[in-house]
Amino acid sequence: MFLNRETNDGLSPAEKSYLHETFQYTGGGLVLTALAARTMFKNGFAFRIMSANPWVVLGVSLAGSIGSMLGVYYTPPEKTFQKHAFWLAFNACQAATLSPLFFVNPAILSRAALYTCGVVGSLSYVGATARNDKYLYMGGPLLAGITVVALSSLAPMALPMGMRSLAIAEAISLYGGLAVFSGFVLYDTQKILNHARLAEQGLVRKDPMKESISLQLDMINIFIRLVQILGMRSNNRK
Repeated sequence: MFLNRETNDGLSPAEKSYLHETFQYTGGGLVLTALAARTMFKNGFAFRIMSANPWVVLGVSLAGSIGSMLGVYYTPPEKTFQKHAFWLAFNACQAATLSPLFFVNPAILSRAALYTCGVVGSLSYVGATARNDKYLYMGGPLLAGITVVALSSLAPMALPMGMRSLAIAEAISLYGGLAVFSGFVLYDTQKILNHARLAEQGLVRKDPMKESISLQLDMINIFIRLVQILGMRSNNRK
């Protein structure tokens, strides 16, 4: 599918610039998130999260993440201070949620990070070099897929389930989520390029920070699932 595919004639300077700026914000956000998560772990914040009510943690993290994300989305780029403040708050919320991952073996975290970069890098390349708008049709199916994955993730917390049902829900959340968020990398890359063309024509406002949020969430969700998969394989070998 990816090897025998139609490709475009190369990115325009505007598309290259917009994609580059977006990935700069994505990379910067991930570095900030990782550093803040490590700091929170060292300060004992991760222990408090692990011992708290999971529904409270879920509610607070969702409220903080969604609120700050909407702030980034709806604050115009001209309001630089406010927009960056929301962006920093969004990364802080992600860091708080991810800080318990530092309980995991550092070797597993390193491998998961390397694999995530490989997956996202290759899929972004495919999305960037494919024919214009080829993968934009995936938005609807991916939205349906992420709904199923989210329900599968929440089901064990909300419903009494047997071992077999739990295993099925976990598999859907883990492997289904990996497939869905990998698909989102393709979709989001082409969406960014589409917005670059529209911005060049003056039809939409240029906003690489806003574009970076979706890619950052894709990478975080892929990374989390790879950590879980590698952790399960490591436990099976013992």
